[in-house]
Amino acid sequence: MVGRLDGQEITIIGAGVGGLAAAAAFGQRGARVAVLEQAPAITEVGAGLQISPNGMAVLTALGLGPALVKRSIGAEAVELIDGETGQLVTRIELARLAPAGAFRLVHRADLIDLLEGAARAAGAGILCGQRVRSLTLGETHAPHILLDEARRETPLLIGADGLHSLVRTALNGAAPPFFTGQVAWRATLAEPHALPPVVRVYMGAGRHLVTYPLRDGHIRNIVAVEERARWAEESWSLTDDPLTLRVAFERFIPEVRAWLDRIDWPNLWGLFRHPVAARWQGMRAALLGDAAHPTLPFLAQGANLALEDAWVLAAELDARAAPEALAAYERARAPRAARVVAAATANARNYHLSGLRRDLAHAALRLAQRFAPDAAGNRYRWVYDQDVTRGG
Repeated sequence: MVGRLDGQEITIIGAGVGGLAAAAAFGQRGARVAVLEQAPAITEVGAGLQISPNGMAVLTALGLGPALVKRSIGAEAVELIDGETGQLVTRIELARLAPAGAFRLVHRADLIDLLEGAARAAGAGILCGQRVRSLTLGETHAPHILLDEARRETPLLIGADGLHSLVRTALNGAAPPFFTGQVAWRATLAEPHALPPVVRVYMGAGRHLVTYPLRDGHIRNIVAVEERARWAEESWSLTDDPLTLRVAFERFIPEVRAWLDRIDWPNLWGLFRHPVAARWQGMRAALLGDAAHPTLPFLAQGANLALEDAWVLAAELDARAAPEALAAYERARAPRAARVVAAATANARNYHLSGLRRDLAHAALRLAQRFAPDAAGNRYRWVYDQDVTRGG
């Protein structure tokens, strides 16, 4: 049965996880897709991503499951550790939440490479060096895009253009974000011995550090977060003096400090809160991924939500006419995205407790680990159990 996407012309702005996943999902349903990417080539900085079962379901439905397994590590557990003492607070056995291998640790560049290949195989054209200067939306005309050296008109426009989305602004107006008072450093380190397939979160007063292995286990991914009043730019391309990072975690255990001593120039970015978009679609345009629902990196769901968005949007557009499909997509996705964003924000507070509150919280987690070992993981079953490819 031929769906409504067969032969449909669609333009996507942004060749990140969400944009490329959407291009693959649209193209596999017969759409004629063009992806506009401002970078001169599709390259990704060295950083890790955690793919949970809800994101893995989409990648599998796109035909990428086996390839992703080959290029990623199956995570076995998440450990929460007191960063100042090294004591284990709790351990979440991921096999109790989903079938073995459903949680994956992947280099972002590898995921982008797989999604780009799937999009091209589905017939999508990916045009790099296409910086969007402005765009106009209207009820009576197709979206118009002004590029550096050309204009483009499209029957349907998808904004997968990230935190500073022009499509979001066109639909909602400007909504300046606010600085959360937190900054994050990220880095990767080569390791001589393969690391265990475990995500470890080292928690401390006003700060935490996450580490896990990538590729063959010989790369350590590090993301370190600190609360501070000093503002930092919301950018993934800044670097920082490694001494600043080391000072921020000087009270952590020697093992953690030794990792930080090996980092030459960590990347730094300020963490900003952007509200979930009030309006996700209209005037023959729609948002997905960070353009619709930027989330703080404390539940590892940014890429997973973008994958879900891409699948649901493609399925809706294939099933019904565009105006109704876009409205149905927003109804399906907005409440879930808002709930995930709120849960990620709450995790930031939980990781950074101090004093008596921290002692009580850690004691409660240790007690739960002893008498109800699945309790910590079960808190997020509502995130991981969602499989949008089954309409659930």
